[in-house]
Amino acid sequence: MEKNPVYDMPAGEYNTKLANILKDMPEFKQPAWSHFVKTGTAKVRPPQDPDFWHKRAASIIRQIYTHKVVGVNRLKTRYGSLKNRGMQPEKFKRASGKMIRTILQQAEKAGLLEKFNESGKRAGRVLTKQGKELLESVK
Repeated sequence: MEKNPVYDMPAGEYNTKLANILKDMPEFKQPAWSHFVKTGTAKVRPPQDPDFWHKRAASIIRQIYTHKVVGVNRLKTRYGSLKNRGMQPEKFKRASGKMIRTILQQAEKAGLLEKFNESGKRAGRVLTKQGKELLESVK
């Protein structure tokens, strides 16, 4: 049985390698507005990492690989965090949907994802055959 790098490699290392591959794809361009917006209401500042967009895209695509069908709301919950409310207890806030939606649309244009909506089952996005091959070929 051959090894699957998605599961065998640590997630951080795998996402970095996949992000470098996504940088070379013309569909994954970081929008100009992404330098000025926070990733969610719980955050204080926008991300400072210049490769943030591609790392988040790699992370989202890996999430779809491991969970089969994933929608925007599930990803918003996955990337959410605790908001510091001063003296009050921290409260969980979901992440921004605009960034997640834009990354999913870019992945669809690249042919890595497609929409999935079957009656009685969860709707969302699934990996295409091309997307699975790309994720399994990362070394």
